Amino acid sequence: MSIRGKACIVGAYEHPLRHAPEHSLARLHAEVAVGALADAGLDKNDIDGYFCAGDSPGANPWSMANYLNLRQLRHIDSTDMGGCSYLIHVAHAAQAIAAGKCNVALITLAGRPRSEGVSGTQVRVRGSNLPETPFEIPYRPVTLNLYAMCAMRHMYEFGTTSEQLAWVKVAASHHAQHNPNAMLRDVLSVEDVLASPMIADPLRRMDSCVVTDGGGAIIVARPEIARSLKRPVVSVLGTGETTKHQDGGEIDLTYTGVAWTGPRAFAEAGLSPADIQYASIYDSFTITVLLQLEDLGFCAKGEGGRFVSDGNLISGVGRLPFNTDGGGMCNNHPSNRGGMTKIIEAVRQLRGEAHPKVQVQDCQFALATGVGGAIGHRHGAATLIMGRE
Repeated sequence: MSIRGKACIVGAYEHPLRHAPEHSLARLHAEVAVGALADAGLDKNDIDGYFCAGDSPGANPWSMANYLNLRQLRHIDSTDMGGCSYLIHVAHAAQAIAAGKCNVALITLAGRPRSEGVSGTQVRVRGSNLPETPFEIPYRPVTLNLYAMCAMRHMYEFGTTSEQLAWVKVAASHHAQHNPNAMLRDVLSVEDVLASPMIADPLRRMDSCVVTDGGGAIIVARPEIARSLKRPVVSVLGTGETTKHQDGGEIDLTYTGVAWTGPRAFAEAGLSPADIQYASIYDSFTITVLLQLEDLGFCAKGEGGRFVSDGNLISGVGRLPFNTDGGGMCNNHPSNRGGMTKIIEAVRQLRGEAHPKVQVQDCQFALATGVGGAIGHRHGAATLIMGRE
């Protein structure tokens, strides 16, 4: 069953804090929920569907639903696919709405990795119940070096350079300067990025996303409800979700699961990459962006380095404006999961509510992507295509 046009995003809110040592995790979830309800012009009692992932406190979704005092729930989903969970939640919410399971769905994300000192440069402590644990832990994998492997392989296969990767950070910084809440607001040059310390060859500190507290929330509703509210209508047009496996070690590091989710989302939306005017691309590291642009068909495989160069991702300058809030590179990466903020900025662009300096003129179609896990081994991926009604 296609969900094209059967649900709309009616509320979106991003928490303004990037450091919240005095906030509990539950409070952050509650504050973004309140913000999204206010943005939509809805009441808590209008919510009859709730979606959360592993970033929420408690061992189950009803703990957060209880904290939020959501009394009208008819549908609950706690699918956890890491950073891409929230794009998948939008898809699942649209499916539930189309099936009559709920009318108005709330999706929340929040985290405190900055306050808790959690980043991608430390070895993850994995539970013994994970199947890869006995094989991976002896090699001390960390998030950063798993992505660095992909960057090094792409350089070997296609001649991609560190200068080309740096352009991703540079473009994000040009956008972040206009975002008063962004963690990093200084405009960077390619030379600035290359001068930052090498962390895991070939990735430098500036090739990495920020580590922040905060969160965000989205509200998805029936189209007739969306049209009754005093907000621009943003329709869900196409979605895709998948996993990419380790394949017994014979893994191709030059592509992500978005190579599958992108075409599925485009097919459901009835659109092509040429129709997209704005793209929110998951940006945990610069290589993550480059690979996904290729996987989505914005350029051929191996051409990503040339595609991102010379400001091609800068709004008002390049061919494809991306992450105009500064993205995970410079703005916000709450709970070390960037999918939610990708949706929120795409909604701003479609509503015409992005900062005037980065707003895409007459933006009709926007795309958001997400990756959960690490592209250097197994991961989840999702793509979401939205349109302004």
